[in-house]
Amino acid sequence: MTDLRHRILLHAYVTEKSMDEMERQNKLEFVVDTRATRAEILRAVEQLYNCKVAKVNTKRVRVGKIATVRFKPEYSAEDIGSRAGVF
Repeated sequence: MTDLRHRILLHAYVTEKSMDEMERQNKLEFVVDTRATRAEILRAVEQLYNCKVAKVNTKRVRVGKIATVRFKPEYSAEDIGSRAGVF
């Protein structure tokens, strides 16, 4: 059976804007399951990447549902992004 965290977080969403936000605002974007709530996304990111999340925002776009995740200052979005396959 597939791990629930992998069913919520489908993959990293990389654009020029998301790369800029990663550097300047400590944020990453993920394509997530359209049924996932903000709380479920927060738990999945924290468990999968062993970090603490400050805030989760979501939006619906053509590709599905995008979650913008801001990390607590003590965690680097660039480090987490490298583990998520952004680079």
